[in-house]
Amino acid sequence: MAGLMSRASTVVRAKLSRLLDRAEDPGETLDYSYEKQLQLLQDVKRGLADVVTSKKRLQLQTGKLEQQLVKLETQARQALASGREDLARQALERKSAVQQQLQGLDGQVLELEAQQERLTASERQLSAKIEAFRSQKEVIKAQYSAAEAQVRIGEAATGIGEQMADTGLAIQRARDKTEQMQARAAAVDELVESGTLEDFTSDQTRLDRELTQLSSQSQVDEELARMKAELGPAERQKELGQ
Repeated sequence: MAGLMSRASTVVRAKLSRLLDRAEDPGETLDYSYEKQLQLLQDVKRGLADVVTSKKRLQLQTGKLEQQLVKLETQARQALASGREDLARQALERKSAVQQQLQGLDGQVLELEAQQERLTASERQLSAKIEAFRSQKEVIKAQYSAAEAQVRIGEAATGIGEQMADTGLAIQRARDKTEQMQARAAAVDELVESGTLEDFTSDQTRLDRELTQLSSQSQVDEELARMKAELGPAERQKELGQ
């Protein structure tokens, strides 16, 4: 039972595969694949834009921190010049914290720049591949269309297309029915002539037809006897001599 079900499943899959193969249009399949690649390229571009935006934001923060470093340096000098070493120390401590923060931002900016370069290279490679695929798919679509047209023309010319096959079957069925009807008509005529089948469209009965046939035969015999009598004995002897 399991083997039977397995074979049945295989048959069903094979039939579905053939149906899908007939329904599949290579042009539509290639166009769909091309659209998916374009979507992927758009995703890469959006990712690249996000990286650049993040880098610009960090660069703005870096600029602000650099300005703050200059300001803290100036404040420390002013405080020290005024004899306020404590304030100068506080300014320098804040300056040190800002410098550490700035170093961290610089590292992030460098990382984003490296990521930007990788995404830019990926975008260029993907764009080139998509363009090559686009050119190739157009060639394949043109070749498929030409082959499809050639098949249609060939089928129409040789009569192996579905429509021509249907027409051929219709002609054959018409011929068979015609021959069958002709044979039936001949059989009916033969039965009517033999008297087996009575012709209800005639006003003569079967007996009338038989009497008519006997009368015709008797008339032929009488005419033959008359002709013999007209020939006479001499003529009959001549015929016998011959």
